Amino acid sequence: MKVGIGLPNAVPDVSGQDLTEFARRAEAQGFSSLGTIDRIVYGNYEPLVALAAAAVVTEKIELMTSVMLGPLRLNAVQTAKQALSINQLSGGRLTLGVGLGARGDDYEASGVEHKEIGKKLDTFLDYVEQTFDDASIGPDGAGAPRILIGGSVEASFKRAARYGEGWIAGGASPDQFAEMAAGAKKAWSEAGREGEPRLAGLAYFSLGDNAEQHAHDYLTDYYAFLGDEVAQMIAGSAATDADTVKAYLAGFEGAGCQELIMFPCTGDPAQADLLGEAVA
Repeated sequence: MKVGIGLPNAVPDVSGQDLTEFARRAEAQGFSSLGTIDRIVYGNYEPLVALAAAAVVTEKIELMTSVMLGPLRLNAVQTAKQALSINQLSGGRLTLGVGLGARGDDYEASGVEHKEIGKKLDTFLDYVEQTFDDASIGPDGAGAPRILIGGSVEASFKRAARYGEGWIAGGASPDQFAEMAAGAKKAWSEAGREGEPRLAGLAYFSLGDNAEQHAHDYLTDYYAFLGDEVAQMIAGSAATDADTVKAYLAGFEGAGCQELIMFPCTGDPAQADLLGEAVA
């Protein structure tokens, strides 16, 4: 199983210098990919902008939105052109992970009604697909980015089989991942796709000094919209020592995950080094 790492693009108060240094260290540690999280009503860096910055200071590591909120991108063609631009600038390293998002305030701030969001996502993906096939839009060279679809319900699995090269889970335990991955594989087969879908997942980590406190402070704030009990549960699930990191990797690999992206709870670039040591 490949191990990726998340950029701290959604961790509050991260400087641009820390973000790019984090990317440099992640590549030096040999992680498979750099992921990004998407939100509107939060103090985060926009995912494609963050990945463009990472592309400049790296050469080999995959760049991935994991995931970008498709229905909130009202001009899908412009978003697709941005993705094509990053793919060209990075030498073909972009994977566009796309999902729905769970926060109503993100939709409200974007002027998008929070209903029939599945249909909105399908429309977004149709335009992205058409743009990727249109040689007159976007720079020539690297071609179209790869697409992964996020989500935890049957419609998401079918969407992955229709538009993408695979599926990516949000926050899920290994057991939950295995159950959903089976659904993604079933939809893939029923759609007549050859081979197996790419299957990826996410988890949180916080290592080193004050690891548990960093995980608590960040994750209870980021997930406060779900209520205190759920936010506390998510914060408590973060891997805060090397043994737990290894247990997560073993659990997800056993569940059929092909790549696990570990997201940090602080923007300190040293977290990339600490995770690299933990997975070595």
